[in-house]
Amino acid sequence: MALGTTTTTTRVAVLGGILLFFALVLNVSGNLVFSVNHKFKGRDKQVSLSALKEHDARRHGRLLAADAAVDLQLGGNGHPSEAGLYFAKIGIGSPPKDFHVQVDTGSDLLWVNCAECENCPTKSNLGFKLSVYDTKSSSTSNKVTCDQEFCTSTLDGRLPSCKPNMLCNYNIAYGDGSATSGYYVKDNIQLDKVTGNHQTTSTNGTVVFGCGAKQSGNLGKSPAAVDGILGFGQANASIISQLASSGKVKRQFSHCLDNVKGGGIYAIGEVVEPKVKNTTPLVPNMPHYTVSMKTIEVGGDAIELTTDIFGLFGDRKSAVIDSGTTLAYLTPEVFEPFMKKIFARQSGLKLHTVEEQFTCFEYTGKVDDGFPIVKFGFKSSASMTVYPHDYLFRLRDNVWCSGWQSNSMKSKDGKSVTLLGDLVLSNKLVLYDLENQAIGWTDYNCTSSIKLKDDKSGQAYSVGAHNLSSASSRIMRTTLLTFLLLVIAMLQILH
Repeated sequence: MALGTTTTTTRVAVLGGILLFFALVLNVSGNLVFSVNHKFKGRDKQVSLSALKEHDARRHGRLLAADAAVDLQLGGNGHPSEAGLYFAKIGIGSPPKDFHVQVDTGSDLLWVNCAECENCPTKSNLGFKLSVYDTKSSSTSNKVTCDQEFCTSTLDGRLPSCKPNMLCNYNIAYGDGSATSGYYVKDNIQLDKVTGNHQTTSTNGTVVFGCGAKQSGNLGKSPAAVDGILGFGQANASIISQLASSGKVKRQFSHCLDNVKGGGIYAIGEVVEPKVKNTTPLVPNMPHYTVSMKTIEVGGDAIELTTDIFGLFGDRKSAVIDSGTTLAYLTPEVFEPFMKKIFARQSGLKLHTVEEQFTCFEYTGKVDDGFPIVKFGFKSSASMTVYPHDYLFRLRDNVWCSGWQSNSMKSKDGKSVTLLGDLVLSNKLVLYDLENQAIGWTDYNCTSSIKLKDDKSGQAYSVGAHNLSSASSRIMRTTLLTFLLLVIAMLQILH
């Protein structure tokens, strides 16, 4: 009888452990399923929409002869009701340590959270463990002082208060009141060099980046936190510029962001396949990827644009291309007539506003059949098509919302700004050719592959899509399966 009591107790303990494990796993796998690719997805999506706008507000405040092709592993999802951002995995230091950083064409600096960071996030629901950079743990780490060339060139001259061994500091304030500050460090960054079709080998480059010592606002408490931000802007301080100046890469990169399955393609190098003929020049001497916009059509009907409707750059009608912004923001003068044309064919819809900012409605049909295609026309006859399934997102069941927003942000001279974010850029291969100061795009299947040219061999190699999120999910599913088999074996033994 005593043996029977012990066996029963053991079984109860085992079953109790199983229930506890499932409670934990369901919570974690929920984070994996929803949060790795769905930053803003949850039971209460109205709350998620607020987080979405906060994310974009933060982004808008941030808007301030090579031999190798590089493949960056990508994760996340840019769909408004899902992740709202894309992140890449890079290695930093010696030995290299993995960091998951948001990829961002709207800013220049690479920065990561540092070991001594104050108010840095400690966990993320994006499916990976957060990392911190420790200068003492890397044998190749060197702090940048205020008298070094990088510091003086970045700050446009030597600091008057600069003293020997004084660190070169950075400080970035964002539009929602969040901020990051710290100091610059020089160290190795580990990248995947393309060496064959769907083949890479690790290669190192030395770069200067920000070591985040203090975060405030959403940067320190976001549930969908990342280890930092990887800026792909044009400034000399950006990663693409630093690697190009050292002869590691060309100043050309591309991305194909998949907002259906998540992840996609992010690569540095010359794309030779597919051929992208739809290109437009960048507006010169601008800090961001700015293009001259000529026309906007909704369902074939043109929106009248006054000479200074975009105003940000004098008399040119211009817009900023920014993959770090989730939605698309039109000037107030354009937004009202634009939205009227969007809903012109659906006069019977009852529109309601969610959280005083999102136009939402109930609709049971196929959105591509019931709503118009939007076309943006740019200089050099380039055009960009945005489909209803791109600009409308499902909030719940048959409730849909529009991702078009009126932009209240102003430039320093008080002009309205047009921002085209992931809502417009997703499911397209977008090329950034900084050597020729042009940007191009084409509709593309972002789960497929592209071909990059290897300058040394002259060969073109295939680079496929990545989805770090689904990889995390597979690992979790494998762990769960292994545990279940172990539990079954234990119960059989106890029986």
